[in-house]
Amino acid sequence: MSTYRVELKKVVDDSYDVEIGYGLQERLIEDIANGLVGKLHRFAVITDSEVEPLYGRPICEKLLEAGYQAEMFTFPAGEESKTREVKAELEDAMLEKEYRRDCCVIAVGGGVVTDLAGFLAGTFGRGVPFINYATTLLAAADASVGGKTAVDTPRATNLIGLFNQPEKVYIDIAAWKTLPERQIRSGLAETIKHACLADREFFDYLDTHMEEILALEPDVCSHIAETNCRIKYEVVMKDERESGLREVLNLGHTVGRAIETLSEYRLLHGEAVSIGLVAEVDLAVHLGLLVAADRDRVVRLLEKAGLPTAIPDYIDREALVKKLYTDKKVRDGKLRFVLQDGIGSIKEFSPGVYAEQVEESVARDIILQMA
Repeated sequence: MSTYRVELKKVVDDSYDVEIGYGLQERLIEDIANGLVGKLHRFAVITDSEVEPLYGRPICEKLLEAGYQAEMFTFPAGEESKTREVKAELEDAMLEKEYRRDCCVIAVGGGVVTDLAGFLAGTFGRGVPFINYATTLLAAADASVGGKTAVDTPRATNLIGLFNQPEKVYIDIAAWKTLPERQIRSGLAETIKHACLADREFFDYLDTHMEEILALEPDVCSHIAETNCRIKYEVVMKDERESGLREVLNLGHTVGRAIETLSEYRLLHGEAVSIGLVAEVDLAVHLGLLVAADRDRVVRLLEKAGLPTAIPDYIDREALVKKLYTDKKVRDGKLRFVLQDGIGSIKEFSPGVYAEQVEESVARDIILQMA
């Protein structure tokens, strides 16, 4: 018998830039020409049916005009498309067009697009580079930064995926003008979440400037985009693969993701997270981590943003309690919640531990009280 040891120690630098601005399509082409993805000349532009005519097709055309090979790959817009089946359809379409490892994926759109395309890039040809061109406030606040890519399953959201960092992220604030108001409000839920977990001053800013934010005034949009990125990358840089600290970014998501799935995506992600944040602050008050006045401030800010704060009547409360167990923070069959320690801070329950075990009976009481 022989034994061989395969030495594969590596030093990997997955650093990348996040560029925030207005009308960044030309900048994207310039960066590619300047070697952003090396000498690759073939690009798969992946987007959804709503973003394709607005940004996907123009970016594809600019690539062709610049002398690159580029094809558009489009799937139906909506969370319902973020599945293994749609990922396979996109992969098959790329293979049919003779795409192999000598290509780069450009994800153009919101969180569904960046999640799905980033996952595809991580597995296609055992991994090809990808670029995120984020066109929504939700993607700017959450999905485009951090490298978490995934698809949904009938059981729960984001259970199948991988960590895969992009070559660069472009956050085009000009694209927000093309969004329906409901999408803007949905994106604000993740923004409010960031303020709740890391920056009380930012929370106050959102409270004071909500009217200007909803009107998409340039200065405030730039400020919230930059602050969202700062809060998120400060967490991700310390814990890229969610071994501890990064769990704080799941604030409001234990209940939120469960509601999102049970609503069969009638609720947008941010709308579900908003309801999850209300459940979280109610639980934090119950556990003595948050005073009632701060709880009320969080709920009022969500309402000011036009977000839902109550569980819809069509969602069965007992089914919701059971669905909580599909959350990725569950350990040994026990529910765990990330909880605020006041506005702008997260409770660290022990060194490096940011989620607390909560009995099902307590979680059920909170959910029933919200009804």
